[in-house]
Amino acid sequence: MSLVKRIDDDLTSALKHSEKIKLSVLRLIKSAIQNQRIQKGKDLTDDEVLSLLSSMAKQRRESIEQFSMGGREDLAAKEKAELAIIQGYLPEPISEKEIDDMIEEAVAASSAESEADIGKVMKMLMPRVKGLADGRLVNNKVRKRLHSLRK
Repeated sequence: MSLVKRIDDDLTSALKHSEKIKLSVLRLIKSAIQNQRIQKGKDLTDDEVLSLLSSMAKQRRESIEQFSMGGREDLAAKEKAELAIIQGYLPEPISEKEIDDMIEEAVAASSAESEADIGKVMKMLMPRVKGLADGRLVNNKVRKRLHSLRK
């Protein structure tokens, strides 16, 4: 079943069962998908929908961080609930060890020698970890790994 179909089915179910938060989030997702579809002039593939959902999840994580720093736990809790629903449509995140292994492979394959080569490594890694790991986390790990090469 396609991701869009699954979202449609869940939207119908949330409507029938009066799940207000889930309904609200699914409507936001549907709206974002529709906007992308109009922008591209064609139906979205599952990969494109996953990319869109990853962006929405990233926005929620950043909002949670900002609301928590500002002492707005009520808004942070709302964002956490939305994030949980969005993450239900994303693939299971990969482990730290898997990320580290991928970084080692990418460093070796790109012949990276210093932090100046971070672009080469990230270019190889991001297509493989997109939607499976936080880009900021991957970037920090790559930076540390390349920094350790200098010693």
